[in-house]
Amino acid sequence: MIPSFRQFSGWTESSDNARQENSSPRQFTDSDFLYLQENFVVTDGVFLDENVIFDKVTPEWVEFCKNILKF
Repeated sequence: MIPSFRQFSGWTESSDNARQENSSPRQFTDSDFLYLQENFVVTDGVFLDENVIFDKVTPEWVEFCKNILKF
């Protein structure tokens, strides 16, 4: 869920890239799910290169994903 990602100190959200609802990007709530992809990019949906919400893949982010998120 989104609160897990928001624990990362370098987290930013490109909410403009969120999936469309009623012809505008949806607004995230703490109960929404985002998808951590195999390349460590986070998307709003299952597809790798669509609706990218976070793509600042740094060594710190990769470490966070492995050690905190257990990805």
